[in-house]
Amino acid sequence: MRKIKINDFMTRDGWIREDGRIMRDMYLAEVKTPAESKYPYDYFKILATIPAEKAFRPLQDGGCPLVKQN
Repeated sequence: MRKIKINDFMTRDGWIREDGRIMRDMYLAEVKTPAESKYPYDYFKILATIPAEKAFRPLQDGGCPLVKQN
């Protein structure tokens, strides 16, 4: 299961890390002004995409007893 890429409504090309955490890119968003919103539910403007490796704590810093330490 950990080798399969996760693609669903909120994750694109995610994966399950050795400690069980789902790794997915995160997004920095800003709420649009009413003038910027063009259609219903058009609320957010994506400012940046944060790669999963930077968005979550490194595996070696987690202290999970299930992870084999090198």
